[in-house]
Amino acid sequence: MPVNLLPPQPDALHPVPGVRLGVAMAGVRKANRRDVTVIALDEGATVAGVFTANRFCAAPVQVCREHLAAGQAVRALVINTGNANAGTGDDGLARARSVCRALAQQLGVAPTQVLPFSTGVIMETLPNERIEAALPAALADLGAAHWAQAAEAIMTTDTLPKAASRRVSVGGRTVTVTGISKGAGMIRPNMATMLGFVATDAVIAPAALQALVREAADASFNRITIDGDTSTNDSFVLIATRRAGHAEITSLDDTDSAALRDAVVAVAQQLAQAIVRDGEGATKFITVRVDGGRTEAECRQVAYAIAHSPLVKTAFFASDPNLGRILAAVGYAGIDDLDQTSIDLYLDDVHVATRGARHPRYREEDGQRVMKQSEVGVRVDLHRGAASTTVWTCDLSHDYVSINADYRS
Repeated sequence: MPVNLLPPQPDALHPVPGVRLGVAMAGVRKANRRDVTVIALDEGATVAGVFTANRFCAAPVQVCREHLAAGQAVRALVINTGNANAGTGDDGLARARSVCRALAQQLGVAPTQVLPFSTGVIMETLPNERIEAALPAALADLGAAHWAQAAEAIMTTDTLPKAASRRVSVGGRTVTVTGISKGAGMIRPNMATMLGFVATDAVIAPAALQALVREAADASFNRITIDGDTSTNDSFVLIATRRAGHAEITSLDDTDSAALRDAVVAVAQQLAQAIVRDGEGATKFITVRVDGGRTEAECRQVAYAIAHSPLVKTAFFASDPNLGRILAAVGYAGIDDLDQTSIDLYLDDVHVATRGARHPRYREEDGQRVMKQSEVGVRVDLHRGAASTTVWTCDLSHDYVSINADYRS
């Protein structure tokens, strides 16, 4: 069961003017499930994206990068679940491009104006003919209020759909930000087997939109880890339909950009944290904060050393306050001149270690009390400087092994 995560309420997901979504059943991997999604954009929309850092990236990632680099206005996104189209070579590229051509023909646009996305099993041939056959049904289903249906249609091992929405005032106009994501495993920094799609009707210049999608990714999807694996298909896309009617935002330094930036980051963080809460087999949602670093980069090193550690994660699953595992992770994080005698460790309100040793008032039952909670905070103070960072992770359970052992069956 996901950790304190509820399915989105469709009426709480605000439609974004200029965006319509439709879903259909293609039988990509399993029959009788909605597994193809089309997101259609009105003319004038702009799109920016960031993609996996995995050098063995999937065919749709390669095609998305090509199409965005071509510079033509994106008019549609097409997403399939059940098959990643990764590790498929030139044939996979041809099949991804074929899906783009098929959708472009039906929309009356150029193939380079379509972005493809896939998620699912790696090294299996994409059944593009089935996807293409389902496109008319997806187009017939297009609707501005279909965010919840689309969130469900892009799921793989997720147990719940993930969606979020905000409305803010920008330049005296109401601006909407709504998004969906999927992901439950193979999640780590630089995103992972996750897809995220966020749209706004804000009027923002393309260069500022690209800066905003990177900033939002760094504050959200690049701060989560479930199992330390980086997938082949990670994609996070930000769409601006430019329909809100306020003066154009040309830079994130513009006065009116702060409210938009805060809303986009808030939606992205909600979606990213939902992925961790729905982590495969997760029973605990863990916030890891590292303070007192000389730089944010070294704080991230320590935070991810803790969040990636199987020993730490299994201790949290068992609610076993074997907290020397956390200190060990801090020690091997890669800070060569780290002074272990300056480190403080906290579990929520419990001061576990001070000056690199067990706090004299720490009692194991206090640590266990915190670890039995469904949401746990870990804080490390390095006492080296003023930098800090936060990442989100989950525990590692028996079910994680079972889910991944049975994934292809």
